[in-house]
Amino acid sequence: MPTRTSTGTSPMPLAVTNSSPLIHLSLIGRIDLLRRFSSVCIPPAVWREVVEQGGSRPGATGIREARESGWLRVVEPSDRALVRLLEQELHAGEAESIALAIEIQPDVLLLDEAEGRRVAGIYDLPVTGIIGLLIQAKREGQVSSLAEEMNRLRERGNFWIHDALYRRVLDVEKED
Repeated sequence: MPTRTSTGTSPMPLAVTNSSPLIHLSLIGRIDLLRRFSSVCIPPAVWREVVEQGGSRPGATGIREARESGWLRVVEPSDRALVRLLEQELHAGEAESIALAIEIQPDVLLLDEAEGRRVAGIYDLPVTGIIGLLIQAKREGQVSSLAEEMNRLRERGNFWIHDALYRRVLDVEKED
């Protein structure tokens, strides 16, 4: 079972992630943004999709290295009945990610897909996506320009960001 490490009096956050944040952060060279978490857990279905099936994709090597260094861990959800139930509506990676998050109660579940987020909400799981990670990184000084990062996501990461969301993020974060 994953554990949180502590610095001072407050524990560092623990995250569970689905494939999309891993893939897209890797494609834009920002997998390091996940290092803000004490540990990032992924279920086996996510590992298979991102590394085994995507072995030649850019970023798969960085994700493999993250696992070897110990801050990214593959953790099997134990409630297989719940996984099967969730797979009736979701892809295997999303289903296993949500089941794992229900079990280990991370500080955040990283999901980008709307249907996965909707289902995670039914279980009151704290969810954010890649845009939320970038906003937090900007606030913490790890990213200098949200516009540049979102443009890279769109261009290099082939990540769809609705124009209204793009403008709203920049407006709320007071950036051109």
